[in-house]
Amino acid sequence: MNSLRYFYRLSFLIALFGSEAFAQRVRPLDAIAAKLEPSKTVVYKKVGDRSLRLFVFEPDGHQPTDQRPVFLAIHGGGWTGGTPRWFYPLADHFAQQGMLAISLEYRLMNKQRGTTVFDCVKDTHSAVRYLREHAAQLGIDPQRIVIAGASAGGHLAVGTELFDEVNSAEDNLKTSCKPNALILIYPVIDTSEQGYGQKKIGDQWKALSPVDHVHQGVPPTLIFHGTGDTVTPFPGAQRFQDLMLSAGNHCELIPHPGGQHGYLIFDLKLYEAGLKRMEKFLREQKMLGE
Repeated sequence: MNSLRYFYRLSFLIALFGSEAFAQRVRPLDAIAAKLEPSKTVVYKKVGDRSLRLFVFEPDGHQPTDQRPVFLAIHGGGWTGGTPRWFYPLADHFAQQGMLAISLEYRLMNKQRGTTVFDCVKDTHSAVRYLREHAAQLGIDPQRIVIAGASAGGHLAVGTELFDEVNSAEDNLKTSCKPNALILIYPVIDTSEQGYGQKKIGDQWKALSPVDHVHQGVPPTLIFHGTGDTVTPFPGAQRFQDLMLSAGNHCELIPHPGGQHGYLIFDLKLYEAGLKRMEKFLREQKMLGE
């Protein structure tokens, strides 16, 4: 990574989390991500003159005739920053486990361009519909789509299930955008004043607040969350799990005592342990392995 790119990344992190101390923390996954490239890129949607892409990591020997489970990874960044490359390591890992893994590009919130958090949600819905509509060409099983997201990406991941009314006009609503399993990593899960995102979303924040839309039938969900998280506070994740269990849904919450926001990306041992826990969850849900 050249020095200019590194400077911009540190500046973004300082702006996002408001702490120079945060910027001093090393992100070991960045060095790994810099060395990775997808097998191919696929345009799933066009908005004006912009093409939105899926960065696809294919498992060894993958063929269009396969019916692989999908691992769709959604980066965080407060809906205003971040890049699909951040989740290349996660996608590469699950491609090595035999899944067709993808890091998603979506529009970011930008007041000058007129894009909002609702547009972020719409793009994610469009991406899942694209996967199902092109399952035969991609060599995937449309009924085994796992969506994983961190922070704001976790919000978008769970939103594919919970935000039924937020869709692009061009989408075929007969094609489901709902996942078959969810992995949420310190997600934005409550957009009220007690959580994160109310000011960015605006007056309609409750329409995009996951804890306010839990219902029966949400697919199996695994959540990683630090108890010391002050960006997306832990009580929101606990409340979400309580509501999920009360609705009869399968929801596992893995708390990390004292963990701050982003704890998995700063410690490779924690990250690797998290991967193993994700693998266990996916095997239990018949999304990984035979």
